[in-house]
Amino acid sequence: MSEKDAALQGERVTANIWRCPDGVYRWTYEFRMLKNPSAIYTVWAVLGISCGIVFLMMLLFQLFNGNLSTGAEWLSLGKMLLILAGILLVLSILGYLVLGAVYGWKYQVLFEMTEEYVRHIQMPKQFEKAEALGWLTAIAGAKTGSAAATGSGLSMASRSSMTTELKNVSLLRIRRGRETIHVDLKLDKNQVYAETADFDFVERFLKEHCVNARIA
Repeated sequence: MSEKDAALQGERVTANIWRCPDGVYRWTYEFRMLKNPSAIYTVWAVLGISCGIVFLMMLLFQLFNGNLSTGAEWLSLGKMLLILAGILLVLSILGYLVLGAVYGWKYQVLFEMTEEYVRHIQMPKQFEKAEALGWLTAIAGAKTGSAAATGSGLSMASRSSMTTELKNVSLLRIRRGRETIHVDLKLDKNQVYAETADFDFVERFLKEHCVNARIA
């Protein structure tokens, strides 16, 4: 990185995290899908909840119609649930394999973090780490007059983004071994990734500013 780029990015607070001139902490993370299984675990958690809802609906329907009066009928209902869970499990694994192949088993993520929010920005599959760092420098060094345009360009180039207001976070789940912090709201979930060298800073910052969150 050139001295000019370093000046634009501001103050380095950890190995990979910069406190930029606008006061926002920014860093990039290369998510390796084989090393970090957080994404598939999240899918399985959602599918588990879905299976539970379906099972509850089936159970209530069968009870309402008086169809669970024998052990054999209960066993049949259990088998149906297991078949459904098995189908969803196989489909989720196949989907993850296809997605991993499309992305080359890795993708770039940019993060922005302030005392009010954390933003997770997933870049397109063709972005390499150097290009993601280039975006970080560009948005960090944007002058007031062009900051909106720079931010708009970043949003258009990104594949998806999610912003979480820290005051609304109800649960922080720390997964140091996966380099992941789950930032959960009551009806939504976000994930923050940080390398080992940066993890302590991000963990401490989120714990301090997610004032309404339970720590798990």
